[in-house]
Amino acid sequence: MENKRLVMIPGPTPVVRSIQEQMGREVAAFGDPGFVQDFKDLLADLKDMWQCSGEVFVVAGTGTMAMEMAVANVTRAGDNMLIVSHGFFGDRFIDLCQRKGLNVDVLESAWGDIVPVAEIEAKLAEKPYAAITVTHVDTATGVCAPVEEIGKMIRAKFPDTLYIVDGVCATAGECELVDPWNIDILFTGSQKAFGVAPGLMMLWAGERAMARRQGLGTIPEFYIDFDKWLPIMKDPSKYYATPAINMVWALKESVRIIKEEGLDQRFARHQKISAAMRAAMQELGIVPLAKEGLRAVTLSNLLYPEGVDDAAFRAALLKEGVIVAGGLGAYAGKMFRLGHMGNVDTHELVATVAAVERALHKTGVKVEFGKAVGAFQKAII
Repeated sequence: MENKRLVMIPGPTPVVRSIQEQMGREVAAFGDPGFVQDFKDLLADLKDMWQCSGEVFVVAGTGTMAMEMAVANVTRAGDNMLIVSHGFFGDRFIDLCQRKGLNVDVLESAWGDIVPVAEIEAKLAEKPYAAITVTHVDTATGVCAPVEEIGKMIRAKFPDTLYIVDGVCATAGECELVDPWNIDILFTGSQKAFGVAPGLMMLWAGERAMARRQGLGTIPEFYIDFDKWLPIMKDPSKYYATPAINMVWALKESVRIIKEEGLDQRFARHQKISAAMRAAMQELGIVPLAKEGLRAVTLSNLLYPEGVDDAAFRAALLKEGVIVAGGLGAYAGKMFRLGHMGNVDTHELVATVAAVERALHKTGVKVEFGKAVGAFQKAII
């Protein structure tokens, strides 16, 4: 009998039944009064929960589209842009910004480390930058950037530079607040810590970002223009492009779950899960790529012990019913990436640890069965 398959990659994450049910509802017209009210309520909750006095945009699209939306609405060709990259997804901004005609400077860290805040400050002092991008959690490295500290520094010393935070693998798992943390644009996707299927991007734009957009006039971009979507975010009964109706309902249910749990409690749960997973993997000789103190709570990027074949291990793990992601860049074949964010529950996590034990055993690694599972159990209680 084939094992039930657990999707434990760093997105998409497990989707609970109540969210699935919202995706499976009979579709409604986008002008249906019930849907319009649901969309309004969702937008109000997102602004309130992430403490944004500006605007929030919920649009059909991916996190990569949100990256482009963030850059397109606050810069024009010829502007200076500073990209702070902690891995593969931080680097994605480089091509995106160069295609926009921006003058791009990049600060890169070694994978597993961060760019020190002092180094970012020194670079910003060299010339005026229209904006800076920082990835809160880079999915390729499992590194968590000190987003709040960076925001405080930027607002105090470089108030004309807008602060763009990529929250795709962080938002709703790692603590983030828009106005209190001096973030001008924060964005994410539905499929990560919100625990919804792929299909929606969410972007919070603070008052400074909205003012910058107003000052740019007409921009070359069409679908991702704030000005095109703002009337719909103010009144979802209006039309610009057809909204992903069932996905909006699903996201609304996700937000209901988050409110019921409480944001602070949700952040604490993610911290506890990540610590428990690290404790379990350590018993198997598997260690995170990210340095101590810089590790994200939403996923673990785990380096194999000597002698483990990546393809063989992940194939064995798949037969045991668990899918994880492979390493990227220079770490392809050297590590696997395990997501533990959103609405993942203890049963799924314990089953995942047990499956890792079995898969290692089947690929020739000496394993004391139950040791990693026991470590996880002790840490999660």
